[in-house]
Amino acid sequence: MERYDLIILGGGAGGFAAAIRANELGTKAALVNSGLPFGGTCVNVGCVPSKFLLWVGEIMHLAENHGIPGLKLKLDGFDFSQVVRDELRLVEHLRREKYEKVLAGLDNISVLEGEARFASKDTLKVNGEIISAEKFIIATGSTANVPPIEGIEETGYMTHIEALKLTKLPKELIIIGAGPLGLEFAQMYARFGTKVTVLERIPSIFPHTEAVLAARLAELLGKEGIVIKTGVEVISTRIENGKKTVSFKEQEETKEVNAEEILLAAGKTANTGKLNLETAGVKTDRRKSIVVSDFLQTSNPGIFAVGDVTNLPLRLEITAGREGTLACSNAITGAQDSINYSTVPYTIFTDPQLAGVGYTEKEQMKQIGSCSCRTVSFENIPKAMIQKRTEGLIKMAIHPKTNQIMGVHILAPNAGELVTTAMMLIKNKNTIDDLVGSTPMFPTLSEAFKLVALSFTKDIARLSCCT
Repeated sequence: MERYDLIILGGGAGGFAAAIRANELGTKAALVNSGLPFGGTCVNVGCVPSKFLLWVGEIMHLAENHGIPGLKLKLDGFDFSQVVRDELRLVEHLRREKYEKVLAGLDNISVLEGEARFASKDTLKVNGEIISAEKFIIATGSTANVPPIEGIEETGYMTHIEALKLTKLPKELIIIGAGPLGLEFAQMYARFGTKVTVLERIPSIFPHTEAVLAARLAELLGKEGIVIKTGVEVISTRIENGKKTVSFKEQEETKEVNAEEILLAAGKTANTGKLNLETAGVKTDRRKSIVVSDFLQTSNPGIFAVGDVTNLPLRLEITAGREGTLACSNAITGAQDSINYSTVPYTIFTDPQLAGVGYTEKEQMKQIGSCSCRTVSFENIPKAMIQKRTEGLIKMAIHPKTNQIMGVHILAPNAGELVTTAMMLIKNKNTIDDLVGSTPMFPTLSEAFKLVALSFTKDIARLSCCT
């Protein structure tokens, strides 16, 4: 029986980060992977391919919606299958360069391909062989959730995995679920020419941001022809006259919509079902996610867990990677390092993008009972005027007594880039006074931070561009 200091289950962002850290520490470790190729969801069927296709859609949209008088551009051809082939080539390149080659250079890491299952608290069964370790890190990720909708299996559906590999563009698409995945795919396919309908169970397309920003994004997507219905209950699906039909209830009235394809974007389920966690003494919650401490330790002191497989508050590629690094250090060195999730940003990569970090007004009121907030339209940002992209908003929440910045949420082009500044402002406990005294580059979209800070004490409509 082969024995290791550390065994890592999963070859995605969390598992790879753990393996790199283990190699740095000189730890004899094994990386066990099954399912998706090395790189996991992000590079294979997540961030990389979806953002590539979103960029293609943005270029197509801007060609005819740039808003510049006297400039006429025409989209001259769109080969969907060729675009998808290029997307898959990019995925293969990044998987090879950033995962397979990196892994080959980790001298202390052994690689095992196969499904792992705990045989005891300190042993695993992989491909019929038993291996053991002093410590373990579970980073097996998640898979798309299939909600219990009558007829869904018989009707057929796609997850994001299949939707990123289609070679024939569907004429109509029904997306069940909004949120980041549903909204990104909705705009992506709508800009390619597909008629898209989004059905969301809750009243908001994304409840984790400021309500005014979510409402504006829904409005903008609607103007592009995307039909978004919130607060609806999907009842059943069926095939009728060669089309897939979805029945749903909207305000007590039963309605139907037809399409060529159905895409499920109704959340994810942790990949814990085949791990035999009971034998290992690892507890899960009601959603079958692994319960971990702030230090990423499970109910078994020798087993840690990171990423989508856990009950942690954020399920992002960036958090999974950082968790993998910290879990490895905590497991091997006995450190007790953790992540402050209130300083971790999110981004929905629609156009405009929706990004944010820290408290929303509602969350701050719940936590400390008071909040001071301001919202500024990008109609006040000179660079947005120059680009004719004034549809955006920025909302800032501050502590009313100290002026400390508690949350920033942005709807704007490249908001995912802008939110890094907001992250540092919150992480460093900056105040609006720090921003008011700053000298941002003109003209840039990042001036929005200073302008929203100024709006707490001044009428920004009465200020010059460079004030």
